[in-house]
Amino acid sequence: MILLDVFKWTKMRFIRGIFCKFVAIKMAKIAMIEKINSLKAEIEGLQAANLADVEALRIKYLSKKGEVSLLFNDFRNVPAEQKKEMGQLLNQLKNIATDKINSLRDALESVDTDCDGIDLTRTSSPIKLGTRHPLSLVRNEIISIFSRLGFSIADGPEIEDDWHVFSSMNFADDHPARDMQDTFFIQRNPADVLLRTHTSSVQSRVMEKSQPPIRIICPGRVYRNEAISARAHCFFHQVEGLYVDKNVSFADLRQVLLYFAQEMFGPETQIRLRPSYFPFTEPSAEMDISCNLCGGKGCSFCKHTGWVEILGCGMVDPNVLEACGIDSKEYSGYALGMGVERITNLKYQVKDLRMFSENDTRFLDEFKSAR
Repeated sequence: MILLDVFKWTKMRFIRGIFCKFVAIKMAKIAMIEKINSLKAEIEGLQAANLADVEALRIKYLSKKGEVSLLFNDFRNVPAEQKKEMGQLLNQLKNIATDKINSLRDALESVDTDCDGIDLTRTSSPIKLGTRHPLSLVRNEIISIFSRLGFSIADGPEIEDDWHVFSSMNFADDHPARDMQDTFFIQRNPADVLLRTHTSSVQSRVMEKSQPPIRIICPGRVYRNEAISARAHCFFHQVEGLYVDKNVSFADLRQVLLYFAQEMFGPETQIRLRPSYFPFTEPSAEMDISCNLCGGKGCSFCKHTGWVEILGCGMVDPNVLEACGIDSKEYSGYALGMGVERITNLKYQVKDLRMFSENDTRFLDEFKSAR
């Protein structure tokens, strides 16, 4: 009798366990189906304003940690007899999500932005394009002319020492250019450090490190302690040229100057050379060109002389060659130097030097056609 009671109790407990397990499986299935249907409705109502929103939706639903992917992780706990049914529902949900996101992306990518004749290469708002500075235009033209003659470009520091700016260029110790009134000194004795007053310092550096033949031009900014006015400034730009080789003569210099003047100002331009003095050349000369406004007839621009000065030049002084380590008995050379502002004034009739450094866009816009 006791054994019979034990058997009945065990049987009831077993049946109760099976029933509870059945109920739990049934509830889990219902919960999963409800979650699938909820996600399905949510996905079908998705909207996106741009492609970034579409990508965010893809990550939210279809990435490895997305909501659809997490349901596939739960699929491993589904009983074997229900896997087919639940698997079909999950695959259907994934396809719906994929199709929805792809359709949103395609709709945004296929928007016809040209329907109103909009040029997509234009900027979103009218932005004024810049142009090269007039000094840059003229400097580049000078470089181009001398490049066609075989000159290469040399460059050097703007902060220099006394040797390369003055001593190597045959300036006397008491030359006025060394005075504080003409030169910006950064440091005085024992070693003078200064802002270069001319680009001749580049020539001395090249001659120290190279042996002839030397054929260079040295464009750059220079500084002088002068009062700023319409005709002068404390900084300006120069292009200097140097040619050192055997048997270089003044006739070679004149021919180069004539070629430069006619290339820069026109084939009818004439030149004249007037004797002058520079510490680093001997003999020295200043070059004038026939006025490009009146054709040499005389006007207010050339002060009714028909000529306008544009540069200084001369044969390199033997002392300069020797100071830079070049045998002056074997080699000779010529040097020339011009202010870029001066050439720009003549070419474009700019009468006030200050306009070059004021960055007035109204002035700079006048050179758009020249770029």
